[in-house]
Amino acid sequence: MNGWAAHLVVLPVVLPLLAGALLLAIDESRHATKAAISLASALGLLAAAIALVARADTPAAHVYALGGWVAPVGIVLVADRLAVAMVLLTSMLGVAALLFSLARWHRAGPHFHALVQFLLAGLCGAFLTGDLFNLFVFFELLLAASYGLALHGGGALRVRAGLHYIVVNLAASLLFLVGVSLLYGMAGTLNMADLAVRLTQLPEADRPLLQAGAAVLGIAFLLKAGMWPLGFWLPATYSASSAPAGALFCVLSKLGFYAVLRVSYVVFGGLPVADLIALGGMATLVFGMVGMLGSQDLGRIASFSLVSSTGTLLSAAGVGGTAALGPALLYLVASTLATAALFLLVELVERSRAPGANLLAVTADAFGVDSEDETEAEESAGVLIPASVAVLGIAFSCTALVLAGLPPLPGFVAKFSLLSVLLRPEAAGTGAWVLLALVLLSGLASVVAFARAGVRAFWAEAGKAPRVRLIEIVPVAGLIAACLALTVLAGPALAYLQAAADALHPADAYIREVLRQP
Repeated sequence: MNGWAAHLVVLPVVLPLLAGALLLAIDESRHATKAAISLASALGLLAAAIALVARADTPAAHVYALGGWVAPVGIVLVADRLAVAMVLLTSMLGVAALLFSLARWHRAGPHFHALVQFLLAGLCGAFLTGDLFNLFVFFELLLAASYGLALHGGGALRVRAGLHYIVVNLAASLLFLVGVSLLYGMAGTLNMADLAVRLTQLPEADRPLLQAGAAVLGIAFLLKAGMWPLGFWLPATYSASSAPAGALFCVLSKLGFYAVLRVSYVVFGGLPVADLIALGGMATLVFGMVGMLGSQDLGRIASFSLVSSTGTLLSAAGVGGTAALGPALLYLVASTLATAALFLLVELVERSRAPGANLLAVTADAFGVDSEDETEAEESAGVLIPASVAVLGIAFSCTALVLAGLPPLPGFVAKFSLLSVLLRPEAAGTGAWVLLALVLLSGLASVVAFARAGVRAFWAEAGKAPRVRLIEIVPVAGLIAACLALTVLAGPALAYLQAAADALHPADAYIREVLRQP
């Protein structure tokens, strides 16, 4: 990239950082002004991400040296296919969450828009950085913002879950720092491309300490990804968060998965413990399935669906290698969009339900008792469905189809492509067959969980029609429309993401581009 286009790489970091700083200086009473600045920044980030995706569809990564200091001395941002795809996904969730929050959530607590902007800056920086220490810095920036968003709106349940989330992530940050320190002590550098070169030259006596640092770093990443048993905190925290925060948090666990891929393939030349990651991913997939089937609350079902998707991604990376990463990345994008839409829908759907409806549902299931509403519904000739309920029901059905992996939506395309990779003769093995069975079972569990929740929410226990504002349904429709577009463009999208996966291993082209910058 030449001229002004060369600075597009740094724009996804600088734009939300500047917007967040400006928003902190504006008085909290000026809600409209802060909302306009925040939304303009998010839309600018989306435009920059689209431009980066269009320009990154080449084998070579685009390297941006901050301050003109080249690697390995200076800090570099690296825009390859995988990084800019994740930036685009982040910007889409940011725009959707901000639009939804304009109905009421941005006035529920101080500095909401500034926190969102700092979260977006941290996420984009973490996806684009080529340096481990700056990955840690961006992690801390986004985590600090996420702490405020997790507690946004108050309430005993949200505060309790938010404090658990803070403690767990502080522990993960400590592990991250320890791992980074060990690697720096061994190699004397934290640039990922330079690390890849220097680690091959380490004496054999230093290998155990290097492996210890890599293990500590991996635990920190997998804790953030939500792998079982490290992801015990995720369902309670995400389901208790406000709807816009929950939608944004959908990409946080995917950042952990991205960090595992990026550091493993660039620095270590592949997944060092692929079998262990595959086993952990399968356990996470089972944990997510059981959680979905055992939950009555829509928010917890959405959270466990997120856990299940993380399990699918980790299992695919561990069992199928880079051949399975293209379909896995397509599933990552589709499931993240659908889960974010589901988190936004949960609040709208719950407005029509009576307080304690979930507890009553559990009791009715346990004792086989039919509610009055169910009896009346059976005796009536028909039920008039209000327009808002119909719109929410259609949106809920679309998200459920994507997450369950049913045709014709992109969840099905991604899972079908993944299964076709696992069934190839060169990939055949016990792990591949176990993962194939678990992927099919997870789809069945999702169908059962979403069908049961949908029937209760839209039919059996539906109360008065919820009041839904246009500003609330537009972002949900936008995320679903993105899923539909991904269905139509599944071929080009899968080819793009498979090329991104192929560039991970071997990472020679990435290393050459980073280290040869003039």
